[in-house]
Amino acid sequence: MNPIAYCNICGRIAALALTLAIWAAQAETGEPPSATPYRPSVSTPAALSKPGWLEIEAGGLRAGGGGARRDSLPLTFKLAFAPDWGVRFVGEAWVQQTDPTGQRQTGGGDTAVVLKRRFAVDDASAFGLEFGVTLPTASAGIGSGKSDTSVTGIYSADLGPYHTDLNIGFTRVGQIAVGEGRTQTLWAASLSKSLNDRWGLVGEFSGTHRAGVPITSQFLFAASYNFSKALVFDAGVARSTRSNGPEWSAFAGFTWLAARIF
Repeated sequence: MNPIAYCNICGRIAALALTLAIWAAQAETGEPPSATPYRPSVSTPAALSKPGWLEIEAGGLRAGGGGARRDSLPLTFKLAFAPDWGVRFVGEAWVQQTDPTGQRQTGGGDTAVVLKRRFAVDDASAFGLEFGVTLPTASAGIGSGKSDTSVTGIYSADLGPYHTDLNIGFTRVGQIAVGEGRTQTLWAASLSKSLNDRWGLVGEFSGTHRAGVPITSQFLFAASYNFSKALVFDAGVARSTRSNGPEWSAFAGFTWLAARIF
């Protein structure tokens, strides 16, 4: 399909979904609950969104380095069906990869389904566990063509005016080359602070390790703006702290508590 036509179709679908969600949200009476952003950091919090409410996260991401570039539109749908249980669907609505020679590949990305369990410790801290499977839904040349499975441990806590999210995850990679390990380890540690009722800042270190593959690590810095209780905007940058992999990335997006489902 022509990339322009593909983007137009995606845009119409997104506009229709947005219209329906706004209509559903406006049909609700009373004050809506607050959104629970997971983006823009790599780490995820132990917290879940409001049970019964559809929460949508979306944005744009550009990453590059070494003459290559990758543009994408990440998209996540989150739904908690109990205070301590929830699920989310994570994907990329559109991806365009450009290699150092200028060759481009365009299409959709892989899709991950993640089941989450929260374990509250007290009012200020909680643990979490996530179990996920990534399905090979990406266009040829964009995804690996194989399924991955993962488990992630989470610890979240309020530390006075600050909040921290610590993640350690293990992924069984479906597609590997000769000499590469099957298990990839991901770690992430973020620290955020609300400046006032509207603005917040977050800083984070994260990285990955897998035998036979170069280690990656990066530092991320971002700001968020609470437009309302149900809508939070964010923007930021990340920079690699190692010489391999993408050298930088820039992103912007939003978290929206869209509509009550049940």
